[in-house]
Amino acid sequence: MADASPYSSRKLFGRMWRDYLRPHWPWMAGAMVMMVIEGSTLGVLSWMLEPLFDRAFVAGEPGMIWWVGGAIFALFVIRAITSVTSRTLLANVALKTSSAMQVDLVRHLLRLDQSFFQNNPPGALIERVQGDTAAVQNVWSIFITGAGRDAIALISLFGVAIATDPMWTLAAVIGAPLLLLPTSMAQRYIRRKSRQMREQSGARATRLDEVFHGITAVKLNRMEDYQIGRFAKLVDRIRRAQVKMAASQSMIPALVDIVTGFGFFGVLLLGGREIIAGERTVGEFMSFFTAMALAFQPLRRLAGLSGTWQTAATSLERLYRLFDTQSTITTPSRPAPRPASTDIALEDVWLSYGGTPVLRGLSFTAEAGRTTALVGPSGAGKSTVFNLLTRMVDPDSGAVRIGGADVRTLDLATLRGMFSSVSQEATLFDETLRENILLGRQDVPATALEQALRAAHVNEFVTPLPAGLDTPAGPRGSALSGGQRQRVAIARAVLRDAPILLLDEATSALDTQSEAKVSQALDELSQGRTTLVIAHRLSTVRNADKIVVIVEGQVAEQGTHDELLAKGGAYAALCRMQLVE
Repeated sequence: MADASPYSSRKLFGRMWRDYLRPHWPWMAGAMVMMVIEGSTLGVLSWMLEPLFDRAFVAGEPGMIWWVGGAIFALFVIRAITSVTSRTLLANVALKTSSAMQVDLVRHLLRLDQSFFQNNPPGALIERVQGDTAAVQNVWSIFITGAGRDAIALISLFGVAIATDPMWTLAAVIGAPLLLLPTSMAQRYIRRKSRQMREQSGARATRLDEVFHGITAVKLNRMEDYQIGRFAKLVDRIRRAQVKMAASQSMIPALVDIVTGFGFFGVLLLGGREIIAGERTVGEFMSFFTAMALAFQPLRRLAGLSGTWQTAATSLERLYRLFDTQSTITTPSRPAPRPASTDIALEDVWLSYGGTPVLRGLSFTAEAGRTTALVGPSGAGKSTVFNLLTRMVDPDSGAVRIGGADVRTLDLATLRGMFSSVSQEATLFDETLRENILLGRQDVPATALEQALRAAHVNEFVTPLPAGLDTPAGPRGSALSGGQRQRVAIARAVLRDAPILLLDEATSALDTQSEAKVSQALDELSQGRTTLVIAHRLSTVRNADKIVVIVEGQVAEQGTHDELLAKGGAYAALCRMQLVE
């Protein structure tokens, strides 16, 4: 019944082999050969004890000591060489597969819908990419190494034991069936606890991400003790889960100890009488006893690996659940050509978030080459319009068109390449100013970059810096002021040279001096482009070609500033609230 699940151990192993391990099979085969040699040395060692005792110690042949001693020394040298070789090969495979999995997972995540990231916090995703893949890498390396080496060792050792006396061997393993039920129960428990621990680790990473990104608010509101308390509770839950999991993992080898002790007792009773009676030699018993004693540790490790695999399977399950999450916003199989015009039209658009209506039959147009402002109270749906235009979300019904083409019929890369955007919170990365402006582009001529810097007034604050454009922006642009971050974002937009410009509260958080410079740069940037502006400060949209007032997801009225004031409706009321005439 368990194998019917797409995340059963057998299917997880199959997917891991198909997706990541199969390309490395030659290295794994070489490592397996080394492990076969390494594991076989224990069987040869136990087999050689019979002539050592019977011919050298009992019969008194001194030459046998040199032959057997030299052979045993050679065995340990071979064991050392093969051990280093197999572990090096498998470590290489484990690291390559882990690295490939991390890259594939990030590639997959970056292509998922915006709604996915609203429901999955960054810290939890970071833990998936780093924590789960690291767990798979470590456990996988241990699992393959242990399973290969110890299985071969057990086969060779039991071969020597059976060749010496099958009845002694049967007496040694007669209690093994007693392990089946407890082992199965422990495995299920370990997997459940491991899943809980991985989920709590994601919550811990999320908590740290939020605390460190909100450190200013934490300090200003004196929340240090509160945040420490919340973090301590998370860490304590993880600790308890780890302790329970460790106890369960150690239970399986402990049961092996009990069963093995029972088996040794039976062998001593059975074999001791035969040796005393002269039916068997001391060398035979020592060879058998050594084989079974050497088999004890590999057997314990193999038993422990059943719990270790459950830890790996938990991380693999979490990773493959992410891989199986598919984006609903995709490029159609036969995308329409890029529109020749940049006229924008929303036609009876309805959209809900989590069952809550946001847009209720929204309809308006924005003419190409002109500036259209969207105003209205917070939560009216203005920013949602931008998300619809760039297909961060799709409407429940209705159509969003550019140049007459429904945006859902266009290639996603082509569609988003038609937009430049500047928002209230300019997103900067912990890289240099140059990298933050170029955003990975390698084809930007120096003259174009210089023009963008002048147009966005970036050169005014970059020129005095010792490192110039190679100055680090700091985490999230923390080394820059708000106005400087906005100007960097504008420089990006200038370089992008897209035909449609989206401005979302681009100057609302700036002081008067910074706002003047940013507004001048935005005015220059919007020339000749289809521009949509979201603004709460109505003074910034007085000169727009059209103002669309959105209230509760619907167009309340639209027109120029003067026309709307003359109507005395919703726009005039907003102006009066801001004391703007």
